[in-house]
Amino acid sequence: MELIREFFGYGGYRRLPEGYLSPEHLIFVTSLLLVMLTLALMLGRRNRSASQERKNRVLLGAAILIDGLEIIKITAKCMEHGPEEIVYLLPLFLCSVQLIAIPLAALSKGRLREAALDFIVIFGPVGALLGTYAAGQNYGCYPVFSADNVISGLTHGISGFAAVYILVSGMASMKRSNVPITYAIILSFCIPAFVMNKLVDYNYMFLMRGDGTPYDLLYNLVDGHVVLYPLGVVGLFFLYITMYYQLFYVVSRALSRRRCRVKA
Repeated sequence: MELIREFFGYGGYRRLPEGYLSPEHLIFVTSLLLVMLTLALMLGRRNRSASQERKNRVLLGAAILIDGLEIIKITAKCMEHGPEEIVYLLPLFLCSVQLIAIPLAALSKGRLREAALDFIVIFGPVGALLGTYAAGQNYGCYPVFSADNVISGLTHGISGFAAVYILVSGMASMKRSNVPITYAIILSFCIPAFVMNKLVDYNYMFLMRGDGTPYDLLYNLVDGHVVLYPLGVVGLFFLYITMYYQLFYVVSRALSRRRCRVKA
């Protein structure tokens, strides 16, 4: 029971945090992401010629795991701090969008499914990296081997896993017609996130401040302006989406020409 209490941090952690970018932090997240990457490559290659139903099974498993872990985290936090803690645990962070996008990609059809797959491919890798290596707000406050960091690391790792798996298994469409839907998905989370930030004084989607992440660069650039900073964050989301699509097309054309030369 003492180990469980300490792992979940009931009453506060007795251990001191090893620190952001400490050897423990770097070893943990590197090992985690290497495992996720290896699994994604293995399963993606194995299912590349499989049916859509079989491909979707892996995504469905990822959806169940990522949402299950999030439910465990929310339940533990509410048990410790009370049900009112739920207002600070809503799925309104950038990486939290994957809690909805991955199930959508596994269970929906048509353009919504395609856009969900695109969204995972675009934001999964950056979420996996920023939510592990750049998570100064977590690893600076909690011990590495704690529920806060282990569950956060796993959920961000699953986002990266899903993105790589989708690419390797050939599920990504990345159609130009899906770009507006991808914009709409990110905007549909930014608006309620901004509203909740104002209501409960929080920092969903990092729309209020950087909190030790690379968003601090933008925050410092505009001197924390209450309008320019959140608009800048949304603008960066849109810019990143646009650049990712363009890079995908450039790489796809280059690989296609290379295959043609090899066949010739």
